[in-house]
Amino acid sequence: MIDPQLLREHPEVVRASQRARGASVDLVDGALAADAERRAAITAFEALRAEQNALGKRVAAAPKEEKGALVAQAQELAARVKEASQRVNDAEAAFAEVAGSIPNIVLEGVPAGGEDDFVTIREVGERPAFDFEPLDHLALGERLDAIDMARGTKVSGARFYFLKGIGARLELAIMMLGLDRALAAGFVPLITPTLVKPSVMQGTGFLGEHADEVYRLPDDDLYLTGTSEVALAGYHADEILDLSSGPLRYAGWSTCYRREAGSYGKDTRGIIRVHQFDKLEMFSYVDPADAEAEHERLLAMQEGMLQSLGLSYRVIDTAAGDLGTSAARKFDVEAWVPTQNAYRELTSTSNCTTFQARRLAIRQRTASGTAPVATLNGTLATTRWIVAILETHQRADGSVHVPEVLRRYLGGLEVLEPVR
Repeated sequence: MIDPQLLREHPEVVRASQRARGASVDLVDGALAADAERRAAITAFEALRAEQNALGKRVAAAPKEEKGALVAQAQELAARVKEASQRVNDAEAAFAEVAGSIPNIVLEGVPAGGEDDFVTIREVGERPAFDFEPLDHLALGERLDAIDMARGTKVSGARFYFLKGIGARLELAIMMLGLDRALAAGFVPLITPTLVKPSVMQGTGFLGEHADEVYRLPDDDLYLTGTSEVALAGYHADEILDLSSGPLRYAGWSTCYRREAGSYGKDTRGIIRVHQFDKLEMFSYVDPADAEAEHERLLAMQEGMLQSLGLSYRVIDTAAGDLGTSAARKFDVEAWVPTQNAYRELTSTSNCTTFQARRLAIRQRTASGTAPVATLNGTLATTRWIVAILETHQRADGSVHVPEVLRRYLGGLEVLEPVR
C-alpha cells in the first residue's frame, strides 16, 4: 500500500504517478475521501471512548442512589461506542480497498508511458554474427536431445516441456553459477514454498491487474507462485527486522508457474514463454534510504552473469505503464536472440520501496519508532537463459560452445555435441 501520509500531504505526487502509469487519477480523490471518512470515524470513536472512561469513573465513585441512572447512561453510551467502533472498522476497510488499488508511486526519472516507451540505458557486448544460417534454440535443443516439447505437450499440454540430458544439466549449471555468486555476495539461500496463502500473494501485489496470470487452488485457498519473490516477501511478514548491520539478502530457488493469460499466439515455439520454469531470485530487505543503491547492486550482479556467459544484452528503464503493481522502478536486462533479430528479456530487477512492506507489516526500529522497510528483487538465473546461450554460442555443425564459467558444473564439458 502507498504511504497514507504521502497521499494526504502530497496527493499531486500520487496523481502524477497514476498519470505516468496511465492509471486512474480518480482513485486518488476516492482514496482521499475515504481517508477523511476514516479519520473522522476514528476521532468520533475516540471522543466517545473518552466519554465512556470518564463516565465509568463517575459510576464507580457515585453514591448508591445515583448509580442506577448512571449505569443506564453507561449502557446507552456503551452501545454508541460499539456502533462507533464498527463505523471505524467499516471506514478502515473502505480506505484499505480504495488505497490498496493504487499501485506503488513511481520514482522520479521513470519514463512515462506503456510497454514501448522504455528508455535504453546501455547496450553491452557485440551481437553474434554467423557465416551460416543460425538455428533457433528449439531446433538446437532438439538436435542436442536437450529439449522435448512434444512429450511435454503430451504429458501436460501446450507450453510445457521436458529438459533432457544436457538440457537438464545446462539449466542446473546456470542455476548453480547464480547460486555461487549469490553466496559470494552474502545472500542466504532459501528453497521456498511454491504454494502461498492469499494474504501473501495479495501483500506482494500479484492479485491486482495480473491476477489472471496466477494459478489458484480453490479447494485449498492457495496460490502457485510465479516467482519466489512472493514467498521471500512473505518470509518476514508481521516482523520487526534488525537492519543495523545492513540489508537482509536472500536467494530463493524455486519452480515457478504462470498461466500466461492473454499471451496466446506469442512465443509459442520453444521455451521462451512457458507455464513452468525454474528461477533463482535475489530478494533484499533494506532501509528505504539505501533502496536505490541496492537496486543498482542487484542490476550489477545480473549484468555480471550475462557478461560472463558471453551474451550481448541491453539494459532498459521500464516505462511506468509497464511496471507491476509493486514496482516503483524496474530495470529489464534483455539478451540478443539472433534468430529473432531482437532483444528479449532474460531478467529484471525491481525496487518496490516500502509498498510490499506496508502491506505485509514488515518494519524496522528507528529513533522515532517502527517504520516500513524497503524490498527489492531481481532474477539471477532462470530457464529462459538457455535460449540465449544456445543461440549465441551455436556453431555451423549444430554443436554449441559452452561458456567457460559453466564448464565446472558440466564436468569440464567444452562443447555440446548434437546427437541427431
